[in-house]
Amino acid sequence: MKPFTGVTALITGASAGLGREFALQLAPVAGAVVLVARRQDRLTAVAAELGALRPGLRVMVLAGDLGGTDFHPRLDALLAREGLEVDLLINNAGLGDYGPFVDADPARIEAMLTTNIGAVVRLTRALLPGMIARRRGWILQVSSVAGLLPLPGLAIYAATKAFVTSFSEALRLECIESGVHVTALLPGPVNTEFGRVATRPGAEEYVRISPPFFKVPPECVVASGLAAVAAGRPRVIPGWIPRVCMTLAASLPLPLIRAILRPGGGTG
Repeated sequence: MKPFTGVTALITGASAGLGREFALQLAPVAGAVVLVARRQDRLTAVAAELGALRPGLRVMVLAGDLGGTDFHPRLDALLAREGLEVDLLINNAGLGDYGPFVDADPARIEAMLTTNIGAVVRLTRALLPGMIARRRGWILQVSSVAGLLPLPGLAIYAATKAFVTSFSEALRLECIESGVHVTALLPGPVNTEFGRVATRPGAEEYVRISPPFFKVPPECVVASGLAAVAAGRPRVIPGWIPRVCMTLAASLPLPLIRAILRPGGGTG
């Protein structure tokens, strides 16, 4: 955590789950934390937690839709008003949707594309130039192991996370001499509210129940992500069991992957 001493960190999806955990782990060392999410009440509660954990820590909250047309002007105004320059960007906000694509709510699809891809790109583009000019910065893109495989019943979410991982890898190479570190964090199943929120009524059969040994605690996921971006690593899969399993799965021939993932088995 030493590289993050005194930094200004901006965390999206900060009202719960991994976003809240990022804030808690950064609170002891950060100079300021900007919390971004949709729910004002949840953000206020997290801000209060941080204040109790470290009195005097500068904590700002910005409630709103990352894809909204007014978000970036509001963010710019907040940073200017507080005299802050973001050193550490954690693009954590994300939406999921369990169920067949053909039945998906178009509004939910658009929200996933806007949040999981559009917001990541826009926020990174907005803050990266300042980091490069200062030759100092860290960008942690929260992706998922879901992006490593084509997942029936989770098609849009998995595809958006494949984008995030690929985008992060390319951006890291572009920034490799700039003093800015870019890392993709690819967690497996984590005990957060994500699965409950992402599951449509009647689509429970598409939810893959992971064995307990495959799940990694949120605290370990966040610690792994922060350690990886501090060290300038390109990507990290937290937990040795998910890391080994996903490395093996991603190395399988695509026809075999299709056969395994196809409902009812068979070839494809």
